[in-house]
Amino acid sequence: MPLLGLLPRRAWAALLSRLLRPPCASCTGAVRCQSQDFDIAGQFDPMIPDAECLKIMCEILSGLQLGDFLIKMAWKDVRHEMVAKKGLAPEVADRIGDYVQCHGGVSLVEQMFQDPRLSQNKQALEGLEDLKLLFEYLNLFGIAEKISFDLSLARGLDYYTGVIYEAVLLQTPTQAGEEPLNVGSVAAGGRYDGLVGMFDPKGHKVPCVGLSIGVERIFYIVEQRMKTKGEKVRTTETQVFVATPQKNFLQERLKLITELWDAGIKAEMLYKNNPKLLTQLHYCESTGIPLVVIIGEQELKEGIIKIRSVASREEVAIKRENLVAEIQKRLFES
Repeated sequence: MPLLGLLPRRAWAALLSRLLRPPCASCTGAVRCQSQDFDIAGQFDPMIPDAECLKIMCEILSGLQLGDFLIKMAWKDVRHEMVAKKGLAPEVADRIGDYVQCHGGVSLVEQMFQDPRLSQNKQALEGLEDLKLLFEYLNLFGIAEKISFDLSLARGLDYYTGVIYEAVLLQTPTQAGEEPLNVGSVAAGGRYDGLVGMFDPKGHKVPCVGLSIGVERIFYIVEQRMKTKGEKVRTTETQVFVATPQKNFLQERLKLITELWDAGIKAEMLYKNNPKLLTQLHYCESTGIPLVVIIGEQELKEGIIKIRSVASREEVAIKRENLVAEIQKRLFES
């Protein structure tokens, strides 16, 4: 049964392998936040960490298998210079509308380089030069086709100081009767060189660039797709539940669950001394736990354990010493 978040292991591997891997040996001082955010802080050569952040975003979204996506990218200073109301001649304002409607790759950057009204602006020119360098790195990373330079993009936070970007899902594949999911961006980020200094009493500048993955939106997308397919959404990875119909059987349940844990089986039980059997079975059904092992006075006396399939509600009795092997067999076949 599919899991939510609980996303497929290979999807989380793509996410965690990037978030938790150590910085490069040459990146002494790099700070990376190990949450749904990923940040690189420190003074490095232009656009190298920015390109890596975009690479990481591509790896995560590809690993999560959400469908085709596109990362829209812009440059805050260039955009500011283009749309600022003060000092713009009417013909420059006309050119702004043209560029804001454009999007593309390095060819669009080259096109803007050739525009004398932009190339004569020092700040805009510096931004364009960095964007060209960034696209060179993105091409080497093999992700340039996933990036679109889009001047209509505007991140709402004032602390961004350079490249800004956000990832959107393209039209997701839909089955018959399935509604397209419109959830907006699923990841975003950019460069914020002045933010850390705002909180430093001495005002030390620490250049930073990072990204944030929209975990809640990703969960929503996966959940809706599973519901459309009629698949039950599981919120736990538990494989086996240890239950009893008897009172005063906590010690026996603890022995059983320890045996399962030691065998690498994901098991749990209710944290109560004398839970009702019906309550335990309802819990398994509501959370999607596939198997229940049941021990009571009769089972203990006969040296057996009952295994119950939550889906079919069928029960079989096996010898106590065969419990782990039987559970592993059933999990392998499921």
